[in-house]
Amino acid sequence: MTDQDRTITQDELHAYVDGELPGERLAAIEAWLAAHPEDAALVATWRNQAELIRARFGAISNEALPERLSLTRLAQSRRRSVAVIATAAVLAAFVVGGIVGWMARGAEAATRSDLDLFTADAIEAYRLYAVEVRHPVEVPGDQRPHLVEWLSKRLGLQLRAPDLDKIGLKLVGGRLLPGPTGPSAFFMYEGPSGERFTLYCGRTADRETALRYTAGDQNGAYYWVDQNLAYVLSGPAEREKLYTIAQAAYDQIDTRTPPRGG
Repeated sequence: MTDQDRTITQDELHAYVDGELPGERLAAIEAWLAAHPEDAALVATWRNQAELIRARFGAISNEALPERLSLTRLAQSRRRSVAVIATAAVLAAFVVGGIVGWMARGAEAATRSDLDLFTADAIEAYRLYAVEVRHPVEVPGDQRPHLVEWLSKRLGLQLRAPDLDKIGLKLVGGRLLPGPTGPSAFFMYEGPSGERFTLYCGRTADRETALRYTAGDQNGAYYWVDQNLAYVLSGPAEREKLYTIAQAAYDQIDTRTPPRGG
């Protein structure tokens, strides 16, 4: 046996069976098989298996590759998959961010009292309806008894719509609004120059308070609590004028001597 014979490997035997052996090695393989009947029998078995496979599945090798398995389609599918994964990642980040924001908002709300939330809602209602031209209220001011009775029934407490004519404000009307503690009543007043002010009231668990002031960029409000009802008088951020209106409303709502504040 030559040195070349001793270098024959099983991979070369497989290549010999598959017809892929380089020509310069063919003579060496055939000499090896002639001298090694065990390897020759193994090669014969492999060839027989190859023939059986070709007989059973040979026709398939001649069929056209399905379009879904083409390299182009697979590449497109992969790009779509990447896009879907990227989109899902963005959505997941959005959802997680939203949840975190919602939780943060909830945590912030949990640290605020009913009165804080109520006052914020009252100012938002003022901003929304004070500029409304055609539909600022649901029930007009000339139906004051019906308006007060309706809102009192919905809140489950007897309400008063203060008469502010003496300080130049006429009742435009009112409406029912959802509030942070349940249904809330909303009364709107208007001055000779068209300035509008609103009185927002609803149930609260907060303790009674004197008149207190809060202001935003363009609006201000006085708020107070009396006998489980919170009141917020909102209007343009003119503190002295707002105080005069709020005190007049307070005097009519509470028959006791009003606590002064400013």
